[in-house]
Amino acid sequence: MILAIDQSTSGTKVMLFNEKLEMLKRINKAHQQYYPQPGWVEHDADEIYRNVVEGIQELLTDSPEVVEALRKDPTSLSLSITNQRETVVVWNKTSGKPIAHAVVWQCLRGTEYCNALKAAGKGPMVQEKSGLIIDPYFSASGAEWLLDHVEGARESAQRGELLMGTMECWLIWKLTGGRRHVTDVTNASRTLLMNIHTLQWDKELMQLFSIPASMLPEILPCDSVFGETDIEGLLPHPIQIAGVLGDSHGALAGQMCFDAGLGKATYGTGSSVMVNIGEQYSTAPQGLVTSVAFAAAGKCFYAFEGNIHCTGATLKWLQEQMQLIQSPAEVEEAALSVKDNGGVYFVPAFAGLGAPWWDADARAAIVGMSLATTRAHILRAALESIGYQVNDLIQAMTQQAGIALKEIRVDGGPTRNATLMQFQADLLGVPVNCSDVEEASALGAVVMNVLARGVYANMEEVAKLRRSRWTRQPQADQTHIQQWVEGWHHAIHQVKS
Repeated sequence: MILAIDQSTSGTKVMLFNEKLEMLKRINKAHQQYYPQPGWVEHDADEIYRNVVEGIQELLTDSPEVVEALRKDPTSLSLSITNQRETVVVWNKTSGKPIAHAVVWQCLRGTEYCNALKAAGKGPMVQEKSGLIIDPYFSASGAEWLLDHVEGARESAQRGELLMGTMECWLIWKLTGGRRHVTDVTNASRTLLMNIHTLQWDKELMQLFSIPASMLPEILPCDSVFGETDIEGLLPHPIQIAGVLGDSHGALAGQMCFDAGLGKATYGTGSSVMVNIGEQYSTAPQGLVTSVAFAAAGKCFYAFEGNIHCTGATLKWLQEQMQLIQSPAEVEEAALSVKDNGGVYFVPAFAGLGAPWWDADARAAIVGMSLATTRAHILRAALESIGYQVNDLIQAMTQQAGIALKEIRVDGGPTRNATLMQFQADLLGVPVNCSDVEEASALGAVVMNVLARGVYANMEEVAKLRRSRWTRQPQADQTHIQQWVEGWHHAIHQVKS
């Protein structure tokens, strides 16, 4: 059995999987969000660690057979971790106490540091070395802020008394009783401190953010054994911590996107898109970033990643603000009641245009209406806008990397909309596959776990375990597709500032 910890922004899930990659049980534990001033977001790292231990205890209490098996065979249980990325903890290595609350990836307190570096022209160098853009979203400026603003922290760091890490690093350190200060390469790649070419901490980047090397953990591949833990005496024997990666990378691995040209799209309020671009690094298109997709089986794969502001949020707006529908499920019925969009395009730039257009001043618009336009045309256009945005992002990624998209693997609530998924396949010209994955990020950590422990010899063997709910094949005539995309791009240019 494998315990999988999914430590996310809003809470922590503790799950139990078997080696066939089937989830058997799940415990959820929420943690408090702290907003000490506008734009700041914090978490209590001690609370999160307690939730992990309590969640494991609850799950094991409910699964006495697991503990009994462990008494007979110390190798019958192991633990994997996936986590919210970029959120950074700084702690004293003697006391084991954080010097302050963790700085969450959503927190903007590092903006001043980042703006100063951008003004000094450091952006191109940082992107070339890290694959990322200078932004408080990533860990480095949050850690720098803590060292500069918590009393005595900078001096303690210089004396080698402080450690820093993202959330999985903190949890491993705590679970191993402070014996292991390690991180995995995907989380390291989201700090702004790792050189994405060498996969090691970069001296120039550390100096840029005033981070002493003594604070940083050892970087390991995702399919490593990161340490051992008895979870504060809960277990009769120590078990291995094996298989660690950040949550978006976990979803990519959980969707079995092990080959270049395979990508995943998570449809939610917005949409997260990540495409495996293979073993060669490539600079991402403007506004996107290059990260390590995952490192396993002696190989390191890279990925382009981008986020779309409004996908599912568009349908929510139609429901709550405009009251055109009573539930998102109505959109599909309306879309199917007309033969096409009637020349109507819905550009959901409610918070500006994100990737790959990047126009913060653009605003939402419905373009191309006539007296013949009906409610159904507007709803269909809104639904299609989700597909167009994902298509724009993926086309930018694959063209930049010089790879052909093989298949896109999808998850999230809007995947239940068959019309949208068929439209997505038609736009991309490749199959859209919805795998039978309820917890993709946790499954990715479990995949790395079974590779680390040699349960499966390679990623090809693991990929055979993938279960698929359905696949949509492209059906529409490509001439029509080209005309639709041209109409969409015309609408985009009408709303650009």
